[in-house]
Amino acid sequence: MSAGKVALITGGASGFGAEVARQLVRRGDSVVLCDVDEVGGQAVADEIGATFLRCDVSSFEEVVATTEAAEQVHGGLDLVFLNAGISTGCGIGDDFDLATYRRAMAINVDGVVFGAHAAIPALTRRGGGSIVATASMAGLTGTAFDPVYGANKHAVVGLVRALGPALAPAGIRVNAFCPGFAETKIITNIKSSLESSGVPIIPVDAAGRAVLTAFDSDETGQAFLLQAGREVMTYRFRGIPGPLDASGQPARPADPSGMPAL
Repeated sequence: MSAGKVALITGGASGFGAEVARQLVRRGDSVVLCDVDEVGGQAVADEIGATFLRCDVSSFEEVVATTEAAEQVHGGLDLVFLNAGISTGCGIGDDFDLATYRRAMAINVDGVVFGAHAAIPALTRRGGGSIVATASMAGLTGTAFDPVYGANKHAVVGLVRALGPALAPAGIRVNAFCPGFAETKIITNIKSSLESSGVPIIPVDAAGRAVLTAFDSDETGQAFLLQAGREVMTYRFRGIPGPLDASGQPARPADPSGMPAL
């Protein structure tokens, strides 16, 4: 993908969002940062010459309004990084906390759904573009230490896999970024445990490069997995067995394109 694109980034005040913004600006792209952290977001925007807009991604109205505003700032949108997310800190047993659960669902799932909904018209007006949503390695495997977070990130991966082929006719690519443990605020409470256990942590600049790879890829509906010490890779999902007809042979619909959604 050539330089000179316009990118919208949620969760842009720190971590992956801020680093991706820096890397995009260095290659010649324009960036609009969104975050609830107004001080941090404005500081990053001032540092790199970007625009900052306050946005709570759990609010449908704010997501729609800031996406429209971001489009107006530069006359269009080409790249959208739906990155805002939080850890949960509760399980679903005796440690379940309803408020914590609702907040995690609102930011980690609703924020991606709202962001994609708001971005699609803008990208369509541009003739196409690329959406990358931050999921996690937790969206590809079990996470016994934080099952709600794992559920959130599996939801993001599932949404991306469904949207990829659905939006392809409009020229819009949608992919998930699925890193292992990386240098962000999300691992603050477990960082010392990870380090003492010998678990390598992904540097934030490596994560930024991986997101740009996903942005620029021709792939859609895929999960880009990044593990420490490895290059980013496309995670290939195993296909599910199809149905059998009455004779025990694979059922073959006359018109597969007309299959209803399950």
